[in-house]
Amino acid sequence: MNRMRSGIKKFGFLYSIALLALAGCGSGNKGELTGVLHREKWYQADPYGMVYIPAGSYNMGPSDQDVNYSLTAQSKTVTIPAFYMDHTEITNNEYRQFVYWVRDSLAHRLIGGEHLIEEGEYGERINWKAKIKWDDEQNEETLAELFLPETERFYRRKEIDTRKLNFEYYWIDLKAAAQRENREQGMRDRSVFIKKDVINVYPDTLAWIHDYAYSYHEPLTKMYFWHPAYDDYPVVGVNWKQARAFCIWRTQLLNSYLADEGGAFVQDYRLPTEAEWEYAARGGLELSPYPWGGPYIRNSRGCFLGNFKPMRGSYQDDGGVYTVKATSYWPNDYGLYCMAGNVSEWTSNAYDESAYSFTHDISTDYEYDAKDSDPPALKRKVIRGGSWKDVMYFLQTGTRSYEYQDTSKCYVGFRCVMSFLGRDKSDY
Repeated sequence: MNRMRSGIKKFGFLYSIALLALAGCGSGNKGELTGVLHREKWYQADPYGMVYIPAGSYNMGPSDQDVNYSLTAQSKTVTIPAFYMDHTEITNNEYRQFVYWVRDSLAHRLIGGEHLIEEGEYGERINWKAKIKWDDEQNEETLAELFLPETERFYRRKEIDTRKLNFEYYWIDLKAAAQRENREQGMRDRSVFIKKDVINVYPDTLAWIHDYAYSYHEPLTKMYFWHPAYDDYPVVGVNWKQARAFCIWRTQLLNSYLADEGGAFVQDYRLPTEAEWEYAARGGLELSPYPWGGPYIRNSRGCFLGNFKPMRGSYQDDGGVYTVKATSYWPNDYGLYCMAGNVSEWTSNAYDESAYSFTHDISTDYEYDAKDSDPPALKRKVIRGGSWKDVMYFLQTGTRSYEYQDTSKCYVGFRCVMSFLGRDKSDY
């Protein structure tokens, strides 16, 4: 009997040791609630070319100092979480990187072989380390379909057929997924929320002529997007869908690099909401009609502070007849250039005259993904900031306007934003 008790005690002791060993070697949490251990450390680095905009609240809409709106102003106090924004409008050279990427991706797939990497069940992906030999005789016939046919060539110049530069991209309709009837797991096939679109990425260079009858803009049509003289000028002739596609491509470009380096993915690049855009344009200044304060459009030396249409057609008085370099004039207090004038900028929001009355007061947003079959009124997207061809009124931080999402203009560009992960920089 004593021998049996001794055996039981010995077994119990060994069992306890085994449990401790398992607990120690398995999780390392010693039985305590510690969360998942050995998670990757994260630090929110400033994205290249972007400035940090801290969280805050402001009075969205026309300033109280704006006499024109003194009786009819619709404004509301809104709160904006921290985010990043491009310090300039997207330039011709930056957008050209997108165009070249689409061109090269088509060439890689046509050539095949070492230019593609097998991904098993996930299909193929492009081997960007492989060099495209455009002048190679073996590739000449393969890549011929990317170039203009001989009957369409000007002085027999071999040029890329820009009609072939189509970009296929995807996004998830989270707003549809969040609807009550779709929130239960298993109620719907999740693939219905994955949206796909294919769009030609080449800017509409003919917008310079199309937008202005009886005006000589042929030099800009021929040279504005391609000549090195305009590399640092804001890209124009890009419609709203092309701007959205650029943001998605930019996200993929960075996340692909991070995946190869074993890093964590970042938040998506996207177009700013109009609330974010106005908040950033104000630069932390309350009740100021312009990004630099106000109410004047000139500094103490009499120099204009933005690129717009002064007086009655005296375009040159502000230093530029058309657009100017994206870093022209002084930035606002957040370090953002040309938030007033130069080019108007796309936002992510659909345009509604009464949006201030029904949108929420935190992260204010109103979106509608218009279909091609929708009437024109549903295709209106908010643009902000005014442009080189606009009068002072449109340069005000609280002024709203719109263009149709499927139109491209020689006075509309864009810049990207990225939501900040966390509260603010003090968390890191």
